[in-house]
Amino acid sequence: MTTVESGSLATAHAGGLRRRAVNRLATLLLGLAVAIALLPLALVLYYTVVKGLVRFGGYFLQHSMRGVGPIDPTGGAYHAIIGTLEQVGIATLVAVPIGLLAAVYTVEYGRGRLAATIRFFTDVMTGVPSIVAGLFIYAFWVLALGQGFSGFAAALALMILMLPTIVRSAEEMLKLVPDSLREAALALGIPRWRTIVSVVLPTASAGIVTGVMLAVARVAGETAPLLLTALNFDSINLDPFHGQQAALPTFIFAQAGQPQQVALDRAWAGALTLVLLILVLNLIARAIARRSRVHG
Repeated sequence: MTTVESGSLATAHAGGLRRRAVNRLATLLLGLAVAIALLPLALVLYYTVVKGLVRFGGYFLQHSMRGVGPIDPTGGAYHAIIGTLEQVGIATLVAVPIGLLAAVYTVEYGRGRLAATIRFFTDVMTGVPSIVAGLFIYAFWVLALGQGFSGFAAALALMILMLPTIVRSAEEMLKLVPDSLREAALALGIPRWRTIVSVVLPTASAGIVTGVMLAVARVAGETAPLLLTALNFDSINLDPFHGQQAALPTFIFAQAGQPQQVALDRAWAGALTLVLLILVLNLIARAIARRSRVHG
């Protein structure tokens, strides 16, 4: 082996050691960044669980705040859970079809000014503060049309907040569907609308469901729009179209604003209930998406 070959091998070996060292350092820095990013989330969840378990239980989930005094240790969030489920459910039922149709149009049919306008306004709506949506519904629905405060008014405000997230996430998921699947379906003589319904949407269903659940998780914890549209209510109101209606965010807001320790404990229990509710909804949505992907 010549001196030149020995020098080349030594240089290559040194270069390999340097690359491995740089790779390990980069991996360590990435892991540290992930740990730093997850640490606040872990602390928030831990603190919520520890504080929330003080009042959380069957009694808390089955009773409302009707007739509960300031220092009364009883009372629960049953009325707020019902309000949250109804308001978020109505908002989802309205926002998901509109958002999916807008995303399908921009990806599958949109070629021009209208599609660009939809994308522009979707991006603008993404940055709209939640209180602005609440003010709009308050001015238009509650005052101008004279419909009054209700859970449905709150759902309209939440729908405005959900739409941009659903449209953008569904649009990106539809773009990831390979064009070869569309072309294969069209080559078999399947109409374009049937191709979208039977091929494109089932293929992108997992990502679309994830986007929908992100939108649901975002609006489920909004407080400002609800204070302007549904206010708060200590009793059970099963009718979202008439009268004030409580929700978990407004329940937490009202209880956290009181100086009594029992009220603060109820606020933490309400926060834990909201987290668990979002978790259950995510699990249900995942199961539905898995079944639609397998049998779709």
